[in-house]
Amino acid sequence: MDPLSIEGAWCHTPRVHADDRGRFMETYSEPALRAAAGHGLRLAQANCSVSRRGVLRGVHFADVPPGQAKYVTCVSGAVLDVVVDLRVGSPGFGRWEAVRLDDESRRCLYVAEGLGHAFMALSEQATVVYLCSEGYAPQREHGVHPLDPELGIEWPADITPVLSGKDDAAPSLGEARASGLLPDYQTCLAYYDKLKSH
Repeated sequence: MDPLSIEGAWCHTPRVHADDRGRFMETYSEPALRAAAGHGLRLAQANCSVSRRGVLRGVHFADVPPGQAKYVTCVSGAVLDVVVDLRVGSPGFGRWEAVRLDDESRRCLYVAEGLGHAFMALSEQATVVYLCSEGYAPQREHGVHPLDPELGIEWPADITPVLSGKDDAAPSLGEARASGLLPDYQTCLAYYDKLKSH
């Protein structure tokens, strides 16, 4: 697994085995994640979303602890997947990195607890599957507006974003920080250490 510039995020590009029957690949490896992050992924929930072109989901995150780590892949079509460092006090606070996930490269992303996650569908239809370390808990889940100029995420200029009402009403990064909504970096580090001890 290759680290992204955002601490706590890794990209895995599987080796694709192809023959006249089709293709096979290993999309997730517990030993590989453990070697990269220092711990595996406790699977609590698996999600699948199908989006039309332009649909923009996120930037989502959850309270830490326990947060919600995600292991994300696009099984059909293509998305621009974005990881945002929302941890107050982090050296990379407010920075983001984008990775194209699609059904050709079969790349996967691991996004640690406390990081923000968002993606935009680039193809006419895109199906994204993500494994989650914690189940859905609406009282602990939050968002930052994905089009916030302070974040400055460079979404494709030729695609009109389609947001849910909830995502469109999400606060800006500054508003979320001022209200105490964002995760604390030191709290996240302590939680990562706790995961490594298991």
